[in-house]
This record gives sequence, C-alpha cells and structure tokens, in this order.
Amino acid sequence: MIDLSQYRGKTVAVLGLGKSGLASVKALIQSGAIVWAWDDNEDSRHQLDDLNVTPVNLVECDWRVPEMLVISPGIPSTFPTPHPAAEKARRAGKPIVCDVELLCTTVPGTPMLAITGTNGKSTTTALTAHIIAQSGIKTQVGGNLGYPVLGFDALDVDDCYVLELSSYQLDLLNQAAFDASALLNITPDHLDRHGGMTGYIGAKRTIFARQKGPKWAIISIDDDHCAQMATELAREGGHRIVEISVNGPAPHGVYVDDHWLIDDLDNARDPILDLATVTHMPGRHNWQNIAFAYALCRARQVAPRDIIAGIMSFPGLAHRQEQLGTIDGITFVNDSKATNAEATAKALSAYDNIYWILGGKPKEGGIDGLDAFYGRIKKAFLIGSAAEAFAATLNGHVPFEQCGTLDIATRRALETAKADQAERQASSDTASSAPVILLSPACASFDQFKSFEARGDAFRDLFTDLRTTTADIASRTNPEA
Repeated sequence: MIDLSQYRGKTVAVLGLGKSGLASVKALIQSGAIVWAWDDNEDSRHQLDDLNVTPVNLVECDWRVPEMLVISPGIPSTFPTPHPAAEKARRAGKPIVCDVELLCTTVPGTPMLAITGTNGKSTTTALTAHIIAQSGIKTQVGGNLGYPVLGFDALDVDDCYVLELSSYQLDLLNQAAFDASALLNITPDHLDRHGGMTGYIGAKRTIFARQKGPKWAIISIDDDHCAQMATELAREGGHRIVEISVNGPAPHGVYVDDHWLIDDLDNARDPILDLATVTHMPGRHNWQNIAFAYALCRARQVAPRDIIAGIMSFPGLAHRQEQLGTIDGITFVNDSKATNAEATAKALSAYDNIYWILGGKPKEGGIDGLDAFYGRIKKAFLIGSAAEAFAATLNGHVPFEQCGTLDIATRRALETAKADQAERQASSDTASSAPVILLSPACASFDQFKSFEARGDAFRDLFTDLRTTTADIASRTNPEA
C-alpha cells in the first residue's frame, strides 16, 4: 500500500467508497491522516466500520477543515451537475482530485506509463504491463483497469507503474505527470460528463500535461481529433512526439505496413513482427493496441526482442475478444466488453462467417453504422431489451432470430452453425472460413446482468456446458473413439 505520510495529522475528505475510494481511505489511515469519508449509499458507508472510521457527511461538514477532496471518478464534480460535496469543496477553494493524483505526487521518481483513449485502452494497458513484467522489470498495473492505485506497493526508480486512465480520472489531476503517455483514439463518449465534445477532448489532452522523464507523447494519427492534437503538441514543443498508425507510414513513430509492425523510432524502418502470426490478437484494432504497447515499452527501454516475446505470450483480457475454445470446429469468442456499436465494429471486422449474439440495454445510436460488416455475418441472435429495435435495423440485410436470453441465443447459434457447417461439408465447400460464434452485444448489460463481466462469465459457462455435452454425446455415439 502506498505510504501517504505527507498527510499525517492532516484531514482529508474522501467521497465515494467503491474500490478506489475505499483504497484511498485505507492508505490515508495507515499513513496517519484524519479521514472524513462519505458515500451516499448507506450500505457502502458500513464498509467503514471495520476501519474504525466514522462517516462524515461531506455535504454538511465544515469545509474549512479538510486539505482536499479525494473523489471517486464516477461521481460528477462538474458536469452535468456536480455532487453537492464537490461544489462545497470548490467554493472553499479546496483541491478536488482522484487517487491517481495522490500516487503520482507521492512517488514521482518511479517511471510511470499512462494510457487513455475511447476504446482499446484496457488491452493496451494489460499488454504493456505484461511485456514489461516479462522483461524482468518489477511492474504494477491498475487505475481504470480495475486495481486501485493506492493499493499498489511502493516501487523504485528501476521499476514501473502502468496506468489506464479514463477521462474522468484525467479531469481530476492537478500535478500528476507521466514519463510516457499514450492516446489511442477519440470518439464521442461520456459527453455529458465533460460538457460536450470539446471538454472530452480537453480531458484526454491532459494526459500529456506536465510530462517528466523522457516525455514520450505517443499518439494515434488515424483519427482527426488525435492527428490535430499531435500537430498541436509538436508545435508547442517539449515532448518527444511518437505517432502511431495502422493505416500507413508514421515517420519517426511505430506503424503497420501491410501486416508488418514497423519500428521507425530511430529512423530505421525496421520490420519487427508479422502481425498475421499474432493469431490471439486478431483485427486491425488489436494491431493498434500492439503498436502502442511496443512504443510504450520502448520508452521504458525494453529491448525489441523482449517486446516481441511478450506480445506472443500475452494471454489477453477476459471479455475482450476472449477466445474461449472450439466445439466441433466452431470457435466461441467472448466480447462482452463491447457495450457500444463502435466496440462491436472492431470484433466484426476481425472475423468472417460470424454467428452474432447481440442485444441488451441499448445505447444511443443502437447498431447504426455496422452495415459495412453485414457480409461477414451468417446470422444474428437477438437478446435483451434492444432486440426489437435491432431486428428493425437488421431486417432485410442480415438473417436474425429473436432469442430473448443469452442461454437460448448461444444454443441456437451453435445449432445453426453446426447445421450450416454440415451443409457446406456435404457440398464440398472448403473455401469458407471456420465459423465463429461471437458474443459482441453492442449494448450495456444492465437489463439482464449486473455487469458486462457477469454477462461474459455466463457466456463462458454456457460454452463450457455445451462443450461437455457435445463431448458426452460423442463418446456415447462412438465409445471406441
């Protein structure tokens, strides 16, 4: 746990007692601080009992006392409407920060790599941390990825923190600085929390503020917002700008040419890795994740050969195009993390011959814009409250079936894929690629599941059950096999 002894004897307010908030309380108490902690949920406040901390209502307290407000990033501090406690802290002139600020200002000598973007940041973060750890450097990874940063061990100058940062967290940094910062992409998301697109872009841009160490600013040039930001940063000076592209050359950066990863950081245009061989990370979006991880690891002075070894040994993240296995040659892919159409587009672009399970609680825009991938889809299996609307979108373009629930959709997808496979084999069709049953819902999970993780876990369990059942039937049918 991070030692926050600079706050010993001082009063610090903590609002929100989720993972990051509770870790902040624990670290501050252990460091000798006086903690005023609050959560609007009474059950969450009961977590303080085991810590011998008495809740303090931060809406009603005397804001002349606390040094600062440490707020959980999920709680609005500005837009669309600030939490009353945040508003009172602001009026009292007190800093409003998140736990990442406390980490960065407490151990500024430890190298820190920071990653943000609308999509792909979790995979890039996990891949980067995996490569660095595999190379022999002591590494800890967390932030928006799930593990609270104040629960980290204190690392020294030979080690490394790898942080995934959301726009919410970036909005709550005042002094935090990073050795290498990466911005993968920007598309509209969480606009209500930032007062619109300009505010959202501004929040993402702060990842390059106050950089330290080698000052690597690693940024995609494949979307207009990021490309413009790269130009602005270069004009301002003070950074080593490293451009990333999967669509063409990026001089002095890292890019993809055909399916080869090219390292041009030293103006050598070295072909580093044939990405077609990285079969556990399919698709152009994963090529981008790999390119960013490569550049981040180079910033941490990891040798290219060690980076390649780490890429090839990376197990991937659960619920993000997680390949579960096969049943009778049919691959199951768990992409439950795809909660919007843009994320689902990345999965649809990575496979052919798709039996697509989608639906849930719809987001604005539904599945509009996915028509470019309809030719890859053999049939869609609709679940959840979005089913009727999605059926209307797909009607006349993609065969679909209303299934209601995930268990029914998964069974029907397997039955349909098997039947189609048998028909192809009977007609001696060997040209078609192997079938893929893809859970990529393009929806939130909250109509039927408590989280996208729970939805993905349920899909994994269904796959396991179906594989066991299929094996049992096969053994009974051919006991000598």
